[in-house]
Formats: sequence, structure tokens, C-alpha cells
Amino acid sequence: MERNVSPSPAKPLLRALSGEAVWPPPAWLMRQAGRYLPEYREVRAKAGDFITLCTTPALAAEVTLQPIRRYGMEGAILFSDILMVPWALGQPLRFAEGEGPLLEPLRDAEAIAALDPATLVARVAPILETVARVRESLATESPRTTLIGFAGGCFTVACYMLEGRGSKEFPAARGLAYADPALFGRLIRTLQDATVEYLVAQVEAGAEAVMLFDSWAGMLSPGQFRRWVIEPTASITRSLRRRCPGIPIIGFPRLAGPLLADYAARAGVDATAIDTGMDPRWAAQAVPSTMALQGNLDPLALVAGGAALEAETRSILAAMRGRPYIFNLGHGIVPQTPPEHVTALMRILRSA
Repeated sequence: MERNVSPSPAKPLLRALSGEAVWPPPAWLMRQAGRYLPEYREVRAKAGDFITLCTTPALAAEVTLQPIRRYGMEGAILFSDILMVPWALGQPLRFAEGEGPLLEPLRDAEAIAALDPATLVARVAPILETVARVRESLATESPRTTLIGFAGGCFTVACYMLEGRGSKEFPAARGLAYADPALFGRLIRTLQDATVEYLVAQVEAGAEAVMLFDSWAGMLSPGQFRRWVIEPTASITRSLRRRCPGIPIIGFPRLAGPLLADYAARAGVDATAIDTGMDPRWAAQAVPSTMALQGNLDPLALVAGGAALEAETRSILAAMRGRPYIFNLGHGIVPQTPPEHVTALMRILRSA
């Protein structure tokens, strides 16, 4: 599966990740391959269920490439899910219509000890094949587009593994982190090691940059945030830099608020993504000018379109001009987004 393909420094997104203030900025959108696109819905129906879609390389590669073909983004994000890591570790997972992901929740030390890192690389082999297929297709179809691999942040993935499903508060994970930090730490270390192996395999298959999505990081107190978000991320980035020298890493500590500055300083990432609630002007001051920022258009401004979309977009661009920056949303694109609004957004960005 190893490709040994070096990333091209001429690609706009890689230039931004290396610290260059590229303008107009490179752009991609979280969940850009998804239910708002009719061509995605056709492929999704063909797959039958979500895990089959993620683990069928021909289908997953197709949906990864769909928004690139339609809009020409500078970044293509691998189509997969952050919960493929616990699935690959042996935790039962399914996706129920209208409910989202459902896992068999981990409830004790025995269940955590039963997770099997030895199975990971073999189980994710179809996902790695998707990476290789997309990289090969981009070389001819969109050579300026960077292929981004990803994994979930350890805390966020642990939230789902312990709760067994999505939640507004994730009390099982947050409670265990306080009540039994040694056991919670054992799960986090298992996820650290698995995440490193998974991301290294993605890079070897052709990913040119990687991103860590810590979607629930902002639920933690400052001390817990530093312990369970910053420290595991820093451990992962150190390992990646040893094993994949030069690979750019984007971190997304969603809802971090003022802790974003601490994350940027200590997590070891090359770029920090910011969520919808973050003032981009504050972020531009709080994060070193040599570090790329990514974000943070409200997905509902994209739904609204028109004057609201243009005003919000131009306000973010004004805050970010003159520094390394990648345009994106502050959270994932929502299913009710009109595809023509994404076309309008790309037109605004390219005229910046």
C-alpha cells in the first residue's frame, strides 16, 4: 500500500500549511462530500449502509472526488468517519438512520483491555485503498488539490466509545475522566497509538496532510482540556513527525474558546482550525502569525446564501488577510445546503 509520494510544495493548501500567506486563500469545506449533493445521495443509496460506503474503495473514492469535480476546491478530505478507529479496534459499530452512530459502550477496564490494536491496519485496508485511488485520480483530474487524511481527536473518539452514541453532554466520558483518570488515560493511550498507526498508514497510502477532529474538546474544563486534548494531540504529532517527516498536521479543537492559544502553542500542529463561534480577529491575534488558521464560516450562512453569505465571507477574509490561512466552515456543511450556494462561495473566494 505504501506509495512514497512526496507532497508538492506548489499546491496552494500545502503552501499555506508551510506558513505562506497565499491569496486568494485555498479552500475546502468540512463534510463537503455529503448529503447536500445529489450525486452523493445516488452513491449512498447504492452502498446500502454507511460502513459499507466507507469501506468500499470505489464508492468512497467517488464521493471524495465529487465536490472537487463540481467546485474545484484546493483540498479533498478523505470520505470516512472518525469512528472507523474504534470499529477497527473491534468495538461493534453501526449507523442508524435518524440516530447516528451506535456503538456497544465500553463500561469497564475489561472492555477497554479487549480493544485489539493488532487488527487495526488490516481492518482499515479498504480505507487506505481509497486514499491511494483518490491520490491517483487527483494527479490527473485536479493536480492543485491536496488530499487530506484524518482521524478523530482522542477525547472525542473516547466520548463516543464510552457513551455508545452521540450526546449533548457525554457524561460517561467526562465522568470517568474525573472519577478514574488512570482508566480513562488507558483508553486515551490506546487511541493515541491507534491514531498514529492509522494516520501513518494514510500518509503511506498517499495523504498529503492530515487533520485531527476533536469535535467535543470544548466540553472540558481548562485543566481537563490540557490533559485530555492538548497532551494526547502533542503525543500524536511528535510520533507523526518522527515517522512521516514533513507531513502537515491540522488540529481542530472545536469550541476551545480562549484555550485555542494554548492549543496552538503546545499541540504541535501546523494549522489550527477555528469553529463558528470564534472571533477570527481574536484568533488571528492569539495564534502566531507563522501558523496557519483554518475556518470559520457559519454553515447556516452558506444555507442562507446571497448578501448574508457574502458579508460573512468577506468579514472572515478581512480578518485573515496577510497570514497563512485556509478558508473553511466552522463546522460541517449541513444537508439542506443548496449546492449553488457553494458555487457562489467559491466565486467570492476566488475574487478576493
